[in-house]
Amino acid sequence: MGMPAQFHVLAVDDSLIDRKLIERLLKTSSYQVTAVDSGSKALEFLGLNDDNGDEDRNSSAAADQQVGVNLIITDYCMPGMTGYDLLRRIKQSSSFKDIPVVIMSSENIPSRINRCLEDGAQDFFLKPVQLSDVNKLRPHLIKTHSNINKRKGMEDDIHSPVPDRTRPRYNELQVV
Repeated sequence: MGMPAQFHVLAVDDSLIDRKLIERLLKTSSYQVTAVDSGSKALEFLGLNDDNGDEDRNSSAAADQQVGVNLIITDYCMPGMTGYDLLRRIKQSSSFKDIPVVIMSSENIPSRINRCLEDGAQDFFLKPVQLSDVNKLRPHLIKTHSNINKRKGMEDDIHSPVPDRTRPRYNELQVV
């Protein structure tokens, strides 16, 4: 029914099997999924992959594309760029820093988990990711999607202790 209400999740994992698994779990929960196999492909998809300093011009252009990602879920351990590196890049971007990032890892290393959460990850899932984990994504998503907040009514008050989190969204809408 409501295609526009579908949340778009960008899933990043270098393992095909893990990628298919997370894609299936997300689709079961009726998310729209884009799956890529590396951090650099994720940045490319978001329009953040060039390091030549005019980040602002590019990222605002990227924000205006129909990319509209509501959440990024990434594996921690990947060749080239780790999930942590990807998290740092996203949090440093003016356009994408509000997108919730969830990190997945097959290793339960508390120091690593804490570092990811301290640096802005919204959650940390241990692999194999279960449907119950995917269900935990909902409250994070509500924060980013201002149109849906209106319909949810009271619910978003509980989840958003930081009211100005959604403010940049409105500016972007005016630019378009």
